[in-house]
Amino acid sequence: MTRPAIEVADIVRAQGRQFLQRFKATLSYQVLKAYRAVARCRTAALGGHKDKCVDCQYEAPISFNSCRSRCCPKCQAQERKRWLEAQQHDLVNTNYFHVVFTVPHELNPLALTTPRPFFDLLFEASSQTLLEVAADPKRLGAEIGFLSILHTWSSNLLSHYHIHCVVPAGGFSPDHRRWIHTSHPLFLLPIPVLRTVFRKKFLDGLRQLYGKNLLDCRGPAADFRDSARFEDLAANLGKKKWFVYTKPPFGGPAHVLRYLGRYTHRMAISNHRLLAFDGQRVSFLWRDYAHGNKQRLMTLDAVEFLRRFFLHVLPKGFVRIRHYGLLANRLRNRLLPLAHELLAADGHEQLPVPPATQGDLWHCPRCGKAMHVVERFTAAQLYLARFDSS
Repeated sequence: MTRPAIEVADIVRAQGRQFLQRFKATLSYQVLKAYRAVARCRTAALGGHKDKCVDCQYEAPISFNSCRSRCCPKCQAQERKRWLEAQQHDLVNTNYFHVVFTVPHELNPLALTTPRPFFDLLFEASSQTLLEVAADPKRLGAEIGFLSILHTWSSNLLSHYHIHCVVPAGGFSPDHRRWIHTSHPLFLLPIPVLRTVFRKKFLDGLRQLYGKNLLDCRGPAADFRDSARFEDLAANLGKKKWFVYTKPPFGGPAHVLRYLGRYTHRMAISNHRLLAFDGQRVSFLWRDYAHGNKQRLMTLDAVEFLRRFFLHVLPKGFVRIRHYGLLANRLRNRLLPLAHELLAADGHEQLPVPPATQGDLWHCPRCGKAMHVVERFTAAQLYLARFDSS
């Protein structure tokens, strides 16, 4: 992939001071930390290193170090690669479904002021909905497993809180003696049932958080201080049709990894979606899902663009990729081999696991062999070197 002409870091360095002047009083420590990381990424401020080819001894110029922040659009490629290689061991030889759970936008203020409890509740309500409905003998009647990924953004960078779930097409029978396949290759579980159960679980959990004073009702959520207004909102949302849907199933396990590569280890926007920046205004591509999924061009003031971008910094240490059911960490080592065994009995042999690839970030431009670090430099050393050369 070619290097993008414009990067989020360019916008941060050009308009970051104006952004801080306008919003610093309301920014959390984690947002300020992410801001500094993106601004300093691959600059002399983080130090640098020199690489040499292991074969032809070609030596590249000094490269500046990356920030490795999960909020940086440039710094997740290697981490994503390692994670995807680990997921290959968890794939079972069956089709996979993609289910999305979304909370109504009326609740966005609570997500902004109390992100950790709100996101934990979103994970809990969506995962328990899938597990409960799938286990119902009237539905699938199976013990399933799946992976959930939190996204907090829409294509235009505004807040849009939803969970993506990647679900194998089937699961264990209650006695763990056979694999129960979905009744139809294009059908996992009834959407109206998922929608109703998810809505109830989420609103019940939200009421519990409110009753325990675990929701921060300040700033944009100040209206929720009035318990009567909060209950009116919850009651109205209980009558509303929530947005839960299932996308068509993937073509197989190989397509799952391709999908996961797009959805994991990424921030709200990739640098490749940025088209223009004149120092004041930013233009980028986005998808208008409300009007036929059409691709459109949006132009924003740079400070507003940065405000939207940094809305999606997660709380410190928050885990945004989680496993449930037979894929849960405490069950995976015991139940995954059983899943492979039961599927093999139905003619679905276990998938071969490709050998792990080397974690080299880049290769020699002359011979194509791996490059490795031969010397490292601190920020102070780079500063002195630049001073001496001048």
